[in-house]
Amino acid sequence: MRYRITHTTLYQYSQAVGLCQNEARLQPRNFWRQQCQSNRFEIRPEPTDFIERIDFFGNRVAYFAVQQAHTQLSVTSISEVIVFPNPSGLNLNNSLSWESVRQQLQNPPPQSQIQSQSQQGHSPQQQPLMTEKNVDCLDAQQYLLDSPMVTTTAELSDYAQSAFLPNRPLVEVVNDLMQRIFKDFTYDPSFTTIATPLSTVLAHRRGVCQDFAHLAIACLRAHGIAARYISGYIETLTEPGKPRLVGADASHAWFSVYIPGSGWLDFDPTNNTLAHEQHITLAWGRDYSDVTPLKGIAFGGGQHTLSVSVDVLRLPLDY
Repeated sequence: MRYRITHTTLYQYSQAVGLCQNEARLQPRNFWRQQCQSNRFEIRPEPTDFIERIDFFGNRVAYFAVQQAHTQLSVTSISEVIVFPNPSGLNLNNSLSWESVRQQLQNPPPQSQIQSQSQQGHSPQQQPLMTEKNVDCLDAQQYLLDSPMVTTTAELSDYAQSAFLPNRPLVEVVNDLMQRIFKDFTYDPSFTTIATPLSTVLAHRRGVCQDFAHLAIACLRAHGIAARYISGYIETLTEPGKPRLVGADASHAWFSVYIPGSGWLDFDPTNNTLAHEQHITLAWGRDYSDVTPLKGIAFGGGQHTLSVSVDVLRLPLDY
């Protein structure tokens, strides 16, 4: 699938802002499942500084500063992305039990072993296959730990316990957990904010995609399984016979689980589905705080209002 994504954030201030500095993670990633063919920013007022970099997790980050007085800041990111179909059965046939995966994550090959392997006389065709798997396992370990917005608790562990049957394949465990969250929780945009703790979400069984992704991640980490947070978009389809509403799409969030030998597999608990061609990935990290689409500081401004508009437009592949 080919998409044009237009993401606009508008801040309006009651008093003039003299200076603002911002970071935007609004440029889709390039990886095996998708390719970002183009991206551009339209920022008003025009920034005096604009610098792009890659963060610790490999996400694309744009820093910009506006140094002239303004009462309104508009940030629009326009991207064109191709999302490739998943090969049939990819990762789904992996039969590794969740206990086996937990054991591998707890006892990965030491860094010294990886380095010594790279120094031995393996052929170029063999060496990357050996070291890549080990490095991936080591990298996945950071997604086992508590993070700023995801703290494991006994309550969260208990909620997920019924999915973790002895010797059950990890893919089945995660699929079961995703389905439980979808059935047990109500999507309610008015109930939570970014700061709402998971304990409240769990107690009231309400929240939004960000909450459901955090909840699943916490449940998995509580059982020793590596899981990360995905920020992105999902194409929303209109009902037959009704016109498509420009700007009606929204930012989305889901989670991904590490499966040794297969890689990362994405699950969307809000929609009870694996990530597919309608899921466009922006960034990933430990939780939302690592991948916030737009954040920054403003000097002055008084009170402010915020509005966000996202449009995901499917394009013909030969566009």
